[in-house]
This record gives sequence, structure tokens and C-alpha cells, in this order.
Amino acid sequence: MYDRIKVIDEELSDPPHTVEGLEGYAGVKILARIHGIPLGWVSLPVINGQCTATMIRKNILEKHGNAILMQLMQNRLVEVPLDEWQGIEDLFNRIPGNSQLSLPLVTVVVCTRDRTDNLKQCLDSLLLSDYPNTDFLVVDNAPVNKDTARLVNESYPNVRYVCEDRPGLNWARNRAVREAKGDIIAYTDDDVIVDKQWIRAIVDVFVKCPEVMAVTGLVVPFELETKAQNLFEHYGGFDRGFKRKWTQLVNDIGGKKFPFGTGQFGTGANMAYRRSLFDLIGLFDPALDVGTVTNGGGDLEMFFRVLKEGFILVYEPRAMVRHRHRHDYDSLKHQIRNNGIGFYSFLVRSAIAYPEIKFSAARFGLWWFCWWSIRRLLLSLWYPMRLPRNLIWAELIGSIIGLGRYFKARRNAFNIALSFESEKQKAYSTTIEKKAISLKKSASHGTAVRSLNLNRPLLPITDVGEFNTVILYVLSNEKLYGCVAIKNNGHSIPVTLLAEVVVQNIGLNLFDNAHQLKLDVQWAKALSAVYRRYMPDEKEEKNCLSNDISLSVVVATYDRPEDLRQCLQSLVNQKTDRKVEIIIVDNNPASGLTPPVVSEFSGVTLVSEKRKGLSYARNTGILKSAADIVATTDDDVVAPPDWIEKLVTPFVQNDVMVVTGNVLPYELKSTAQLLFERYGGLGRNFNEMAVGPEWFESFKWDAVPTWRLGATANAAFRSTVFSHPEIGMFDLMLGAGTPTGCSEDTLLFYNVLKNGYIIKYEPSAYVWHKHRKDMASLRKQIYNYSKGHIAYHLLVFCRNMDFRAILRILYTLPYWHLRQLYRYIKFAIKRRPQPYPLQLILCEIKGHLAGPWSLWQSWRHVKRLGKGQNTT
Repeated sequence: MYDRIKVIDEELSDPPHTVEGLEGYAGVKILARIHGIPLGWVSLPVINGQCTATMIRKNILEKHGNAILMQLMQNRLVEVPLDEWQGIEDLFNRIPGNSQLSLPLVTVVVCTRDRTDNLKQCLDSLLLSDYPNTDFLVVDNAPVNKDTARLVNESYPNVRYVCEDRPGLNWARNRAVREAKGDIIAYTDDDVIVDKQWIRAIVDVFVKCPEVMAVTGLVVPFELETKAQNLFEHYGGFDRGFKRKWTQLVNDIGGKKFPFGTGQFGTGANMAYRRSLFDLIGLFDPALDVGTVTNGGGDLEMFFRVLKEGFILVYEPRAMVRHRHRHDYDSLKHQIRNNGIGFYSFLVRSAIAYPEIKFSAARFGLWWFCWWSIRRLLLSLWYPMRLPRNLIWAELIGSIIGLGRYFKARRNAFNIALSFESEKQKAYSTTIEKKAISLKKSASHGTAVRSLNLNRPLLPITDVGEFNTVILYVLSNEKLYGCVAIKNNGHSIPVTLLAEVVVQNIGLNLFDNAHQLKLDVQWAKALSAVYRRYMPDEKEEKNCLSNDISLSVVVATYDRPEDLRQCLQSLVNQKTDRKVEIIIVDNNPASGLTPPVVSEFSGVTLVSEKRKGLSYARNTGILKSAADIVATTDDDVVAPPDWIEKLVTPFVQNDVMVVTGNVLPYELKSTAQLLFERYGGLGRNFNEMAVGPEWFESFKWDAVPTWRLGATANAAFRSTVFSHPEIGMFDLMLGAGTPTGCSEDTLLFYNVLKNGYIIKYEPSAYVWHKHRKDMASLRKQIYNYSKGHIAYHLLVFCRNMDFRAILRILYTLPYWHLRQLYRYIKFAIKRRPQPYPLQLILCEIKGHLAGPWSLWQSWRHVKRLGKGQNTT
């Protein structure tokens, strides 16, 4: 379901480069950065084993062009007064400086337990940090051996090692507080690779914002090599976005407005605090997090306490680390279960520590349980999701368990404290029994009015401590740009926040003469400059599928020699340099009509399949093929000379498993042919379309419309699809020649999408189809299509418990028929020409009603003929 995804960075200020060596990867997840600042993700397919520089830059600029421009303006505003700006191009001339007003000592803490391989990579990344004033500390928590001590002491002389014998992550974090030398304590985990600018970004917030007591940062995946790692990202991951967030609790009345969901602010793998904070609000609760029966929640509880006690917490995405997610599914499931236990243990702990918010905590816990767990469980029961249901169950059960775990964990922590206690450490250890008392700032009121002259160097606004809001008039020596409101809650306003607010509200009007242009024209000109700066010079090369990729074309036929002859002639006339094998499957060898036609074309393979049914015939042809790609078409189809190449070209993307093309009418001479086009025909539209699992899950209240994706009269498949255990070959109960009549292709498309793969519709790869000429044949065809449509939905429901299929059978289709009949009656009353005859409407209804019985007949048909290969 999930393929390997390569995770890479793309620094826009560096020269563009093509990423090669991506064979075996389905796609690339690219983190776009400008001067080290993360902007957002771009996901791209792997094409011919690489991702070109042009494709990378083009997609980044299309998705994040505005964010790039805004960030460049913020950087420039911090560095240079406005009167020194020379225009848009001037934004690219400098990079943001790395010097802080001061360089305070930072103690960087890595808490670990018996994971030396992970720890080594973490420490190696820490030593590459660009911040000079650091105190690295490894806290070894209740180790079972001396491997960690040996690694640190022998390989990392600049890293301090301490052993904390009391088991539990929060015991280790608290030991770090006592051992820390720096005024700032930054925590990370041993399964993390830190960015070289991580420490500097954290310090930058603390230095420029003296009131800030806690900082969290962006956590991105280090790799997405396994299904479990991809599932964790899909489940929610650790990524909390690319916008800086300032959070402070103001006017907290009974906790009603308090954000109990503190996971939105970050995670313990990337958090930092002023050391003085722990003297004000206490240490981490040793009854929480890994190593205890709660198995989590320690970081969330500390975020909660910081905000509940009135302090500021900042989420700073520039402070970025990379996390190695669990590799295997069992470990992921265990982690998700512990998430539920830890979160609800944190809620219970907070309700005990702050009795005034216990009812609010209970309300939030109930709401979260219903919205997050119950809602997703019900959705997973309604239709198949990429997210396995047992993961949802794991967290749901963990949430229930978590309601009682904290009490046991607190008793265990108290006993551990006593067993390890000495008189010297007693006060330190018993903080689990005390509620911290903070030195809250007195409430601020009113609104301050200030001016900001952008022609002067940008400085923080520090004289607004008595106010909770600041109205800021932004001006230069000659011009007033406007005003902005900043909610400061009695704190000073740092330079970074000033620049951010000014750029967001004033934008391109900061440039001379920009006000003379319309806003959309301003942005178009500015983005054009960004494109010129960051796009590579070379033109994007046309992507072509390697000629080494082999191809088979499978054509199933049933006694239509003249049509088959014309079809074969179009296939042998294909203009291609690749090896193409043409396989004709005779589904009625007893007639003897097909072999003479095939003998007219050298190199064409003839296979016989006596069992009646299009799926039997196609599957036989597929089994005969040894090619990398298998294309299918019908004997009443004529292909233009460039059909093959256009159809297979999208397979340059590693994640594309099926390609379909347009099916156009060969002629429209008869009324039946015209009515078939009015019915919907086999063609779809003239716009490219690529759909995948997101599209599959986007239909909440109707069946997945796989019939919109094309038909096997014009389709191609990677041969590996047919051997996939969850996809397989065409279903023998569906298709022409069986009682159900059709829909073998739509079921295969459904299975491909359900398993997380991509189907691409390429309209330029068109073929010409010969529609039925007489009304009797058309009525039979529409009747079969209607039977097969119902049979398809019944199979989807029975095999996948996809209730959307039942909703379509019982509601959507009856409603559609009522509308058809209503429109027919309305046209008849007004004596207007009928666009669609009543006999065809009734034919559809009759076919839909016959669908369940036809499926039963098809089941008996397959049971009688067998599922195995039976060729001659």
C-alpha cells in the first residue's frame, strides 16, 4: 500500500540540482527552504529514476512562491531600513544574519536508554551545530549495560555523560535540569537527527523575547522507507506546520477556553526551556511518559503547565529536527496505543493538579475521544481507509486505559523516589506531590498606540507592558502605509514579530510605486522576479519511457474477424522503437473464425480460451505475456499510429500503476450510435487526470466513481499489478460474456486505488471504437452495463465492507432514475423532443434490478468452469 518515499531538502539559495539514484522509490518528499528557513513540503513522482532540477524548482515556486516572497521581505526588513531598499531584486542580495545579541550557554540534553546506534547518529548531528556556546549532556536512563557510557566516554569527549538509575523519561529530564550548566535547556531524543541551525533558532527566540519561557520546533521525518513510517505520517506525524505560533493563556476562566490539545504545540523530541522556569512551575512529572505505565504525556503536560501558569510558549519552525519513525508495523501500533494512554493520563494529571479545570478537562477528553477516535473508527467501518482500522482501535483502547493509569503511575513514582532517596535529594524527588506556584504577571488592560518608522533600524517595542493590545501605525519619512493591531498581552514585541506582522499586512506596498498597481499585478511582478531568481536556466526535458521496457498488447476476441483484422492492422502499424508483443485470445476457438485472420500478421501470438467470458480471455493473455507493461484493447477498436507511445509514457512515474486513454466514436451514422454517446459512451474528457488514495477516500457519501477513469478498451497496466496479493487479475464473475455483463475493469481500478497506487488518465492516448449500430444491440449493451454496475458494487461491499456501494445502490441510482423519469414526463407534457428514449431508461432500471441475480449466476458460472488457467 505504501512505497518508499525519498525525503530531501531543497535550499533555494543553492544552485538547482537534479536528484538522481531514485530507482526503487515511488516519489520524493521535498522540504523547501530559503536561507535555512523551512517553507513547506512538495511531493513529486520519480521519473526515470530521478527528479529533475527544473521539476523540483517549478513545483516549489508554484506551491510556495508567496511564502518565499514574504519570507524574503521579512528577512530584508529585519536587516536593512526601508529607505535603503532598491526594489524587488534587492531582496535576493543578502541572507539573514546568524548573530544573536548574545550567545548564552545552552545545555542540550539527549535522554536515552540502550539505543547506542541511534544515539551515535544523534550526537554526530549535534556536533555539526553552527552554535558555538553549547553544553552537550547525555542522560542514560536505567541502562541494562554500559554500552552508552562507553560510547560517550570513548567517542565524544565534548559530551558529558550522567546515569539516572530511576526508570522513566521524566526522571531523566529532571536529572538534566539539575545537571544543566546553561540558562537554556534544549531537549531532544536519541532517535532524532538535529538540523545544524536548530540550537541557534531556539536561542534566537529566547534572546529576542525575554518573556518567552518555552520553545518548541518543527519535527520532520528523517526517512520514509517503510510502510510503518509512511503510516505514521498519514496518522498525523510530528509536523505542526511552518508558521511561527505565539501562545499564552489569557483570561482563563475555569479552563473553558484553554487548549488542552497541547500536542498542537510540538513534541518532546524538540523542546527547550529557560532553566529558571522549573523553579517557578516545578519539574517534569515522573509519573508520566516513557518508562512508566502511562508511556507518554510528559511533554504535553509540561506544555500545559507552562501555559496554565501564564507563561509564553513559542512554536518556532526554524528550530527543526528530523525524527526516525518506527520501522515496523508492530512498533508503530504499540506507539499509537501508548499515545492514547499518555494523552488521557496527562488530562487526568492536569485535572488533579488544577481542580478548577477538572470539568473542562473532562469535557475536552470526551469531545476528543468522540471526534478523534470514534469518528475515525466509524469512517473506517463505512469505507476502506489507508489508515488500518486496528491502529484506530489501538489508540481508542489506549485512551480508555489511560483514564486509570496515572494513579498507578503516581504510586510507582513515589515508591521509586523513596527507594532511591537520600536526604540530599528528597526535596528534588518529591516535586511530584507538589503543585507549582508561579510568579504570574499582573493582568494588562487597554490598547497602546505606537508608530513604527521603517526608515530606521527595526527595534523591539518594549514600553507596552501595561497594555494587552498595540495599534501600530507603519510609516516612513514621507508616507503612511497603514496600521496593524498586535495582541501583545502585556509583553514587549520582538523584531521578528514586527517584521512578520508588517509584511503580512502591508506587503508589496512597501516598495516605491507599488501602490499605483493593482494588488494582483503587484504580486505577479514580484513572483516573476522570484521565478527568474530561483528557476534553473535549462529547459525541462521531455520525459520518455525507456525502450528497454517491454510491452504486450492483449486483445480478446469472439467471432468478429473483420473488426479484428482492422484492429490488428492498426496495432502492427504502431510507430515505436520498443519491443511490442501482440497477443490475440480467441474466446470461441470452436468457430475457427479467428486463426485465419491472425495468420495474416506475422509475429502475432494466438492463444485460445474455451471458457466464455472476457475476463477469462484477458487473464489468459496476461498470463501468456512476459512483458513489463500489459496493454488491453478490444477487437472493435482502431488505434492511431502513436497510441502505444502515448499510452505508456506516463509510466515514467514510478507510482503510476494503470494508465487509461480516451475512447472516441469511430462513426456516428446510426441512431443507436448517437444514443450510446448520449448515454455516456466510452470516452471521458479531454483533460489529463491522475487519481490516487486521496481521491479514493474523498467520496464520503457516494461510491468511488472508478467508471469515470476509462475502460479496458484502452488501458495499460504494470504487470506487477496482476501478481499483487490485494489486487490480482480481472474478476472472473464480471465482464462481457458472463451473466453480469461488464465492470471487470472498474473493480480492478478500485483495488488499485484502495491499495494506494496511482491511475492516470491520458486523453491524448485515444482510440476509435465501433459502437453498436442497431437498437437491439444497444439495448442489450445498456442492459448488461446496468447489471454489471450493480454486481460491481455488491462485490465491493461484500469484499471490502464499503458501505458507499450500498448507498449508491439504494439511494443514488433510484434517485437518478426518478430524475430521468421526471424529465421524460416533463418533456412529454411540453411536447419537446426527448433527448433519451424511455425504452433505454427502462432498460437501465431493468438491468439494475437484475444485477444481484446476475451476480449469483456469475458465481455459479465461475464455479462450474473453474478459476485456473485452461488454454489450448
